[in-house]
Amino acid sequence: MRSLRRTFATGATTASVVLVAMLASPAVAGAVVPLSATRPPPIVHYPLPTPPVHPFDLTHGPDGNLWFTELNIARIARFTNGGSLQEFAVSDPDQFLRGITDGPDGALWFAEEGKCKNDRCSDFTDGKIGRITTQGRITEFPVPSKNGHPWEITHGPDGNLWFTEIGDNFHSPSHGHKIEGNKIGRITPQGQITEFPVPTFDSFPNHITTGPDGAMWFTENTGNKIGRITTSGAIMEFPIPTPNSRSIGITTGLDGNLWFTEQIGQRIGRITPQGQITEFPLPNAGNPVDITVGPDGAQWFTEVVGQRIGRIATDGSITEYPLPPGSFPLPIAIGPGFHDVWFAEVGTNSLGRILVCATVQFLRDCARTAAILSNPNYLGRP
Repeated sequence: MRSLRRTFATGATTASVVLVAMLASPAVAGAVVPLSATRPPPIVHYPLPTPPVHPFDLTHGPDGNLWFTELNIARIARFTNGGSLQEFAVSDPDQFLRGITDGPDGALWFAEEGKCKNDRCSDFTDGKIGRITTQGRITEFPVPSKNGHPWEITHGPDGNLWFTEIGDNFHSPSHGHKIEGNKIGRITPQGQITEFPVPTFDSFPNHITTGPDGAMWFTENTGNKIGRITTSGAIMEFPIPTPNSRSIGITTGLDGNLWFTEQIGQRIGRITPQGQITEFPLPNAGNPVDITVGPDGAQWFTEVVGQRIGRIATDGSITEYPLPPGSFPLPIAIGPGFHDVWFAEVGTNSLGRILVCATVQFLRDCARTAAILSNPNYLGRP
């Protein structure tokens, strides 16, 4: 049984409600579930408080804890190693929170898509980029494009944060107003924002990551391309071979390439820094969404419809691990200390933790990967 108490913390913007929930321990929550008969890493499930918080994105924090955005209640959450959950509210409870990343300044940075502009919630306005210290103090910076829809965010090799602005691509033409987003944004640790338009119209730039070449790489969901932007703002685009692939997640692999998901294409893609793309079909259709480099040096990804976690090695071989019915995994990230892989199950309102390095077959790879990822000069640091 969870004990629940409410406390208050003051942020830089408003007084923020902080909810502290002691979650059940893994043994009580239960839920160590073997993923297949071939002795893969086990998975532990941590139930989250109700009502559902809908975690949208996860990241490892500089304090050694897991941090995530709560899409539908406008809070940033910290999940500690001791099993407690703390939630910090942003200034506007109507904001929709999206991506989150650790910053170069020892804080966490996140994207606020905006709040509903009309009763149908068919458009959003007043997007922001937020910064939260590990003590929970929040500062927010308005994005110049009022209808930019900030979506995902990551740290860059230039000491700045980089984020995508998807724009109102689903509704702008029918509403008769221009798409103000469709940009890549850069924000300094001091809060100065610069925006760079994506050449392809209405491309829905989605996830973004630092590439092995020192540039930023991003997926174009409706543009069906992979984009590359230098830290000075020059953009190149590379078409994905499969039509209407609907790419979403992207990560930098230890092999010096970038790996991305194709949700409708039912593939995992690999692109070299020179722009050459190779696609690997999934053994079973599952709609891959997010992807991360794992502590074993492979790439791990979520299959939301298939309700599976996938693993793709650098040679392209894919293994799929089933999850409990109703899980519907979405975001995935390498965890604090680079030991485990964490993901959120929106269907069961819980966090999942894959104990990758607890498996004998991955021990050697885990040691090698941790040495690479912990190097502050490594450009592809997740």
